[in-house]
Amino acid sequence: MSEPIAVVLAAGKGTRMESDRPKVLIEVGGRPMIHYVLDALAAGGIERFIVVVGYQADDVKRELSDRPGVRFALQEEQLGTGHAVMMAREQLAGHDGVVMVVAGDSPMLQSDSVRALLSAFERDRPACLLGTAHKDDPTGLGRVVRDDDGNFVGIVEEKDATDEQREITEVNMSTYLFNAVDLLWALDQLRNDNVQGEYYITDGPGMLKAAGKNVQALDVLRPCEALSINNLAELAVVEEEMKKDHA
Repeated sequence: MSEPIAVVLAAGKGTRMESDRPKVLIEVGGRPMIHYVLDALAAGGIERFIVVVGYQADDVKRELSDRPGVRFALQEEQLGTGHAVMMAREQLAGHDGVVMVVAGDSPMLQSDSVRALLSAFERDRPACLLGTAHKDDPTGLGRVVRDDDGNFVGIVEEKDATDEQREITEVNMSTYLFNAVDLLWALDQLRNDNVQGEYYITDGPGMLKAAGKNVQALDVLRPCEALSINNLAELAVVEEEMKKDHA
């Protein structure tokens, strides 16, 4: 199997951060947040990266110009996470290994989680492996539904969940490992027939499962890894969490 590749989604604007900068360049603890993501991936065993850029793409490219193993894919229009991964399709063609898809605005990603997911993927060779976590308060996050034997059934967004499903504490963390061939197949199946008119990578695991493929979910992520940054309040929470980690 080829060396793993990480696709890092980094195309968004920091609108709710009250900043004109690309969101991934907003600083956390004195560093642009995307560096924490790339550091965790590298320490976890990934040396090749495709960073999907969009808003102020040149600024992001400049910031990452000294990082080894980084290539870029351009998402000119931001049409969802699935669309972002589609922009890396050409660079993934011919790759026969694992592709890890992560958000560039999740600076609490941990290298030991990356290692655990890669190890599980290498052992079982599924079409897709989701990294999940258990949260005491899962409000707002997609729930991971399993059958009676503990096998992955699907992801249910909170707005679509039944009262019983809302009681589930295992949540989707937007951290995915795909077999490259299966990922490319799933990207071809994605549809944008939703209110936002966008393509979501979240739909990929369910599509692969429906096609009879082996899709697994592994709850190895720490709850803090769900701390993505969408506004100034969340930035403050992450900075506080980082101080705890380094205390």
